[in-house]
Amino acid sequence: MHRAPAPFTTGRLDAVPLSVAHADEMAAVLADPALHAFTGGAPDGPDALRARYARQTAGSPDPGELWWNWVLRVRDEGRLAGYVQATVGTAAARAEIAWVLGTAFQGRGYAKEAATALVTHLRTTGAARTVVAHIHPDHTASAAVAGAAGLARTGEWEDGEERWRLAL
Repeated sequence: MHRAPAPFTTGRLDAVPLSVAHADEMAAVLADPALHAFTGGAPDGPDALRARYARQTAGSPDPGELWWNWVLRVRDEGRLAGYVQATVGTAAARAEIAWVLGTAFQGRGYAKEAATALVTHLRTTGAARTVVAHIHPDHTASAAVAGAAGLARTGEWEDGEERWRLAL
């Protein structure tokens, strides 16, 4: 299994492995405070994102865990639109996934497209046998994305979010 994330594509998006060089553009994409309505916090500026991206690209300190992060580039526009990520437990072959699209890119089906492609990527690379996402109960858009990607509600809760799962 690859330690670093491999790129993948969808019909409209290129999922490019995250690098620190993406911080400036991503800071603008993620600048809307509304993106934090369900997760809390506030948007990070370019310096904070550079620091975060440096940590993320360095990888997990746990040798049994992979941190795979991709930025999403809208191919026709050549602009970054958001990101997808997977924390892969190598022993259990379990991936916890998440997705975020900037508000300017929401409502176009990009999140469903990206999350579905991420699940397919995890399946075809053999990285995971189980995929999990944590969804806030009031975040209907994320619930729709999880369902479109094949995940189903489990009725299990953690930190106020429901666990969704798909066995591959």
